[in-house]
Parts: sequence; C-alpha cells; structure tokens
Amino acid sequence: MITAIKHPPHIRALLLSIAGSVVLIIGMGYGRFAFTGVLPVMLKENLLTLQQGNWAASANYAGYLLGALLLSRARPVDSRRLCFTSVLATLLSIVALAWLRSPLAIIVLRGLAGLFSAVTLIAASLWLLQHMQHTQGAPMLFSGVGIGVFLSAEMVAVGKSLALPSATIWLLCAGSAAVMFLVFFRLLNSPPDTLVDYPFKAQTSSGSQTATAAEAWKLLLIYGLAGFGYIITATYLPLFLTGSLTGIDPVQIWAVFGLAAVPSCFFWHRLVVARGYRFTLLLNLILQAVGVILPAFSHALPFGLASALLVGFTFMGTVTVALPEARRLAAAVSFNMIAAMTALYGIGQIAGPLVAGELYAFSGSFNPSLWTASTALMLAAGLVAKR
Repeated sequence: MITAIKHPPHIRALLLSIAGSVVLIIGMGYGRFAFTGVLPVMLKENLLTLQQGNWAASANYAGYLLGALLLSRARPVDSRRLCFTSVLATLLSIVALAWLRSPLAIIVLRGLAGLFSAVTLIAASLWLLQHMQHTQGAPMLFSGVGIGVFLSAEMVAVGKSLALPSATIWLLCAGSAAVMFLVFFRLLNSPPDTLVDYPFKAQTSSGSQTATAAEAWKLLLIYGLAGFGYIITATYLPLFLTGSLTGIDPVQIWAVFGLAAVPSCFFWHRLVVARGYRFTLLLNLILQAVGVILPAFSHALPFGLASALLVGFTFMGTVTVALPEARRLAAAVSFNMIAAMTALYGIGQIAGPLVAGELYAFSGSFNPSLWTASTALMLAAGLVAKR
C-alpha cells in the first residue's frame, strides 16, 4: 500500500519536484543530450562519420516527435507508469550504445532514445503538474534538463580525461543515471493527495485575455522556428570547438551549456509573471539568436563560453514562457495546442542537423548553418514583436 511522505508540506513539495526533475535528468539530459558530448569521441573512433552522426541526431529528434504524438492523449493517471517505463527504456538504450558498432543500428537506437525522451518529458510533466497538482514545481521540474546536460557532460569529461573509449563512457553515463533513479524512484509512488495541505498546490490563470486562432497559429510558427534555431548549437557545440581550444576540453563548454539552463527556468518564469509573455519571449529569442551566432565569428574560448551561456540560459526558457501561453490559446483552436507545438518543435529539431550537414558538405564549415539558425530565431522574435 502506498503511503504519503512524512515531511512538512514545503519539503514534500520540493522532494516531489526533484523526483520529477530526476526523470528529466535521465530521459532528456542523459538519454537525449549526452550524445552531443560523446559524438566527437565516436567520430574519432570511426564508429560514425559526420554524415552518419547527423542522421543519428535527426533520428533522435524524429523519435522525439513520434513519442510526443503517440502520447498526445496520455492521461495523468498513467503518468507514474510512463515515468518508470521511459526511464528504464532510456537506461537500456544508453547501455546498448556501449555494444553497438553498426552505424545503422546506432541511428535506429538514437531514434528510439528520442522517443523515450519525449515520453519522459510528457510523463514527468503530467505526473507533477496534473497528477500531483503541483504546478508551482514547474521551474524545478524543467531545470532537470539542464542538470542532466551538465551531469552527463561531466561523465563524458571524466571518461575523456581517462582516455576511455566511447563504449565505457556510455556505461559511465548509464551507471550514474541509474544511481540517481534508485535514490528518487520511491517518491514517484507518492499518492496524488500528498500535497493536500500544501498552501500553493495549484496555480490558475486569469483567462482575462481573449484568445484568437491567429494568435495560436503564430505561436505554433514561433515555436517551430525556435526548435530549429537552438538545435544546431545543442547538437554540435563541442564539435565546433574541437581542436580550437587549448587547455580545456570542449565538452566542459557543453557542461556550461547545461549548467546555464538550470536557473533559467526560474528566471524566465519570474520574468514572464512580472513583464508579460510578449516582452519575455522577445528578449529570450533575441539573446538566443546572439548566442547561436557567436561561434561563427570565432571558436576562441570567450566566444564558445558566451554561446554556451546564452543558448543554455534561453532554450528551456522558451519552453517555460511558451507553454503557458499555449494553454491560454488552446480554446481558440480545435486541436491539442500543446501537442501541436511539441510536434512543430520536433520538426524544427529534425531539420536542424540535416540542414547543418548539407551546408557543411557545401561549404566545409558550420558557419552557414549557424547563420541560418540565428536568422530563424530572429524571425521568431519578429513574429513575437508583431501585433
């Protein structure tokens, strides 16, 4: 029989937020983004070519899109089971990368890992925000993506410093992720009335603004452009900097990317409450565009570090700002607004690595793809500014 956690209300609320965050640490930070840090090692070992790495990245994002579509009708009551299933599947997919040597098998597995990562994101959100009715825990929940990027990057850095092969690095990632899950999984069994005496359990919106279909379609386009705009940096940043930095492993710059994302959910949540959706998303997209374009000017440490900080600090902020707006606009359209946004974001992410690969083959540089991605973000910002 499941029993409630015996802690004061605010401590229980924090622990539940952390438990949801751990699901995202594993499913998103490790299952989805650890590949960014390990890819240069796999390329060096000739396990993949750059083109095959592009396909693996796009397969991952295609799997993410498929997972989001498959779970578009998922119920909060199913969320705990989905959290357990997706985390275990993610751990198995990471372990499997230690044994696979076929590029095609790696590409297929990365597609499955993308599917699992989408399930973790949706399941953890349903579990904490709806099943547990703890909407105030959203910033802590979504910070798990950045924490996962940071922790997995540090595992990769340790492996590289010890000159370990990519197979062993994948096992290090899987082991550290499994330990976290074992520490916190019991909290996922908490009954839905755990926070019955928590004073800020639910959060309601005023609903005072009239939503229109035109606004909804504009937000969908903005979100799709944002998905395309950030993903090239989120896929290739350590690869951009490989060979151009002295005295520092480029994967540590990737760790900074993840670390910057951790407080961003809290910052952008507070800013949107204080200044409103339009101002906050406009600032978010402009800063993100600047961060994306910086490595096109120089691969020196200050530019790489500033890019990691700016893009890391803004990409989850886009989600934090846009999804509440999607809930406001949901009544103006006849389809599931959040599912549609997730789908278009996924399409943008699929397109990013493919466009980067084609432009690299044409120019021998990632700079054209960075300019394209930054332009997409500025176009999105322009749409936000347009009334």
